Amino acid sequence: MNPASPRLISKLLPMFSLIALVLFAAFPLHAQGEGNVIHFVRNPDTAPDFKLDTLDGKPLSLSEWHGKVILLNFWATWCGPCRAEIPDLIELQKKYQDRLQIIGLAFEDEDVADLKKVVAKTGINYPVAIAPFDIRMKYGGIAALPTSFMLDSEGRVMQKHEGLRDPLLYELEIRALLGLPIPARVETFEDTGQIFLSHADRANELPGVDLSKLTPEQRIVALRRFNAETCTCGCKFTLAQCRIYDHNCPISGPRTAKIVADVARGQSSKPASAPVKSEASPGAAGKSQR
Repeated sequence: MNPASPRLISKLLPMFSLIALVLFAAFPLHAQGEGNVIHFVRNPDTAPDFKLDTLDGKPLSLSEWHGKVILLNFWATWCGPCRAEIPDLIELQKKYQDRLQIIGLAFEDEDVADLKKVVAKTGINYPVAIAPFDIRMKYGGIAALPTSFMLDSEGRVMQKHEGLRDPLLYELEIRALLGLPIPARVETFEDTGQIFLSHADRANELPGVDLSKLTPEQRIVALRRFNAETCTCGCKFTLAQCRIYDHNCPISGPRTAKIVADVARGQSSKPASAPVKSEASPGAAGKSQR
C-alpha cells in the first residue's frame, strides 16, 4: 500500500481530531486517564468592559453578551498567525453559537476598508471592531498577536493565550466553561501576573531572576523590592511586572540581579528610581507598547 501523501494527511487531520474529541466526550473523565489537563484562574477578575462600534456600525460591549462564554480575540490583518486561526474561530462560533460569543478586536492602525475586505473574504461570522489604545491597555497592551482571553458566562477572565494555539484547546476550554463533558481534567492556578500584571506582587518567582541562593526571609525582601521599584526602561511598571511582560528587558534583568546580590550580602541599596504608578489600569495584563 502506498503511504498517504502529506496533502491527504493534512486534509484528514482536522476530521480525526474532531472524531477524537467526540469519542472522548462520550466517556466519563475518570475513564480517560490523567494525561489531559486544562487550566483556569482560581480567583478570576472581571474583564474590563468597553463600548465600541462594530465594522457594521452596531454598538458592541461585553455586557450585552452576559450569560455566554466569550472568546475575546485581539488580532490584525497583517498578522499571519491571526489570519491562520480565523477559520477555526468561525467553526467554533458556528458550533456553539447559542452559548458562545467570539469577538474580534483589531488594532487601530488598521485601514477600515482593508479590514472589511478581509472580514468579507474570510467569512467571519462574529462581530469585529477596532480596539483603540486605551482598550488594549486595559487588557495589558497586548504584547503579542494573536492574544485571546477566555471569559466565563459571568464575564470573568479564566485564561489568556498568546500566539497561535491549537483550536482543540479553545474548544476544550469552551466546553468546560459551558459545563459540557471534556476529555481532560480542569486544574486551577493563582494569577501571579500571567493574566493581569497587577497581580505580579503575588509571584514567588519571576522569569530570569535567580532566587535560589536566598533564604526564605531574603526572598521575601527581594520580592518586595521588585514590587516597590519602578523599571527605568520607560514602561513605568514595577521591576516584577516588567520581568513578567518582557523577559528580555535590558534594564529589569540586571537591576533585579543587583537587588538579589545586595540582599544576599545583607545590603539595602536605594531603588534606582522612586515608584511610579503604572499607566495601565489596575487590571492591566501588560505594559504599553513601544
